[in-house]
Amino acid sequence: MDLTMPRLSDTMEEGTLGRWLKAEGETIEKGEVIAEIQTDKANMELEAFQGGVLERILVREGETVPIGQAIAVIGTGQGNGAGQAPPSAQQRASAPAQEEQVQAAPAQAEPTAPSRISDGSPRQEQAATSDGRGGRIKASPLARRLAQEHGLELSSLRGTGPNGRITRDDVERAVAAQQPPVAAAQPEPEQQPTAAPAPQPTAAPGDVQPFTRIQSIVARRMVESKTQVPHIYLTVEIDMAKAMRLREEINGLGGQKVSYNDLVIKASAMALREYPRANTSYTEGGIRQNRGVNVGFAIAQEGGLIVPVIRDTDQKSLRQVAAEARELIGRARENRHSAQELSGGTFTVSNLGMYGVEEFQAVINQPEAAILAVGAILQKPVVQDGQIVVGNRMRVTLSADHRVLYGADAAEFLAILKRLLEEPLNLGF
Repeated sequence: MDLTMPRLSDTMEEGTLGRWLKAEGETIEKGEVIAEIQTDKANMELEAFQGGVLERILVREGETVPIGQAIAVIGTGQGNGAGQAPPSAQQRASAPAQEEQVQAAPAQAEPTAPSRISDGSPRQEQAATSDGRGGRIKASPLARRLAQEHGLELSSLRGTGPNGRITRDDVERAVAAQQPPVAAAQPEPEQQPTAAPAPQPTAAPGDVQPFTRIQSIVARRMVESKTQVPHIYLTVEIDMAKAMRLREEINGLGGQKVSYNDLVIKASAMALREYPRANTSYTEGGIRQNRGVNVGFAIAQEGGLIVPVIRDTDQKSLRQVAAEARELIGRARENRHSAQELSGGTFTVSNLGMYGVEEFQAVINQPEAAILAVGAILQKPVVQDGQIVVGNRMRVTLSADHRVLYGADAAEFLAILKRLLEEPLNLGF
């Protein structure tokens, strides 16, 4: 039976075969990870939808093929697939029907990571891949490599990932538990939500460093957005004095910390609920009103720009938004995010305030109708009741699709956002 390139995200049209974790002739079990696929959203693990023998690999590592094209043949091991010609066009045309049979999970891109932990002995091989009850232990390739390096058996670890999947954090916690106690560490400073280490150039001067797949997709989509979507830009200045005091009070109570970006995300969601025209998308047939308020926030990471999405943001408390944002940021930085976490957004927040940027214009993340560019909170002289006083002000710029939001529409949305941030008790913490 043909194993086809599955659809792993709502915008995926093709996929790149990153790495085969099985070789031709090897036996595979149903649900076993056999390859890594690079999509337009993330790196994913491809699990076999049936057991058998990997009789033939049709797509080599690094090759990009469209959804539905056969990438391998799984058979009984009696040579039914080996040595045959690649599937015909008619066979490939019928392949998309099999997409739903393929399961996928987020993968850590580690080109040198072993697919399983083993020193070659049957006992070691079984311990690395089985939970002792006949089921295969689910673990990311990075978690497997770390466990091998530290001499840990995966069967002794408890996975906290989806469906009990063992992650890098699980292995590191187990390693830390084996270490002798050390002096108490100083508390870490609060991390800014969208800050990330800037990628360091590795190519010599004059060399051309190839784009990663994510970089290529971001570049293409930004060009499409700027050339196909008529952008309009509106900027307002917001008094953040009360928001700063509220954040300090919330964080002083203990529990989940709240950042300024969390405040902006939550306020944006409530503004979208109050003014639903901004929570729409342009289509050829008209303006589509999105059902949920799903706010994404841009994260710059080495190798590309991604936008994790908090679903139903308007229905969650401020602390819930903050907790989910931290989880998504952590997963994204470790490349453990799933395609679902990067899909379905209806509005995006892009914050460069932590870099000292006062004001900028962001490119709309299609098919969304708008994106909010957030600048730094600055102390500046302001006139209040006829007196010059020191104020804390933040500038935000809304980039809007003029086919969906006219100038007055965008201005009304910004007025609601400004009111919510200047009277933040209404955000619900």
